[in-house]
Amino acid sequence: FFHTGDAGVIDADGHLRIIDRAKGGGRLTGGAMFAPNYIENKLKFFPQIKEAVCFGHERDKVCAFINIDYEAVGNWAERQGIPYGGYVDLASKPQVIELVADCIAKVNADLAAEPGMADTQVARFLVLHKELDPDDDELTRTRKVRRNFIADKYGVLVDALYTGKQQQF
Repeated sequence: FFHTGDAGVIDADGHLRIIDRAKGGGRLTGGAMFAPNYIENKLKFFPQIKEAVCFGHERDKVCAFINIDYEAVGNWAERQGIPYGGYVDLASKPQVIELVADCIAKVNADLAAEPGMADTQVARFLVLHKELDPDDDELTRTRKVRRNFIADKYGVLVDALYTGKQQQF
């Protein structure tokens, strides 16, 4: 064996599939391997989702923050006849929340079908009121998510996701 620092799963054919860096992952309290980058990349595959931040290490379920792609979702909203006055307004529209929920449902279906990944489906999410920004230290200059910083900065929102709250002030 050769230690690479990667995390992976063995598929039904006995092949190793690398899904994340070992240092970036963790485990859910139920014992399932948690690979946030893997889930985030699946979410960002959809053109409506610009950025995703998943939480779950040492927790009972996976929750996510979502940044919509303002241009893609804005174009979609215009085609649907949905008026909006900027990012915050667009991100809070029920139709946009439903659009994101559909994307998450598709990712959850993919995860449910993958060996070892069914327990890492996204249980709850929220669409952030602002885009993550390197100037706010939420992303690196190369646009990588600073998950721990975001978890601290938006800790009240992370707690709301995990405690089942519908509103947080």
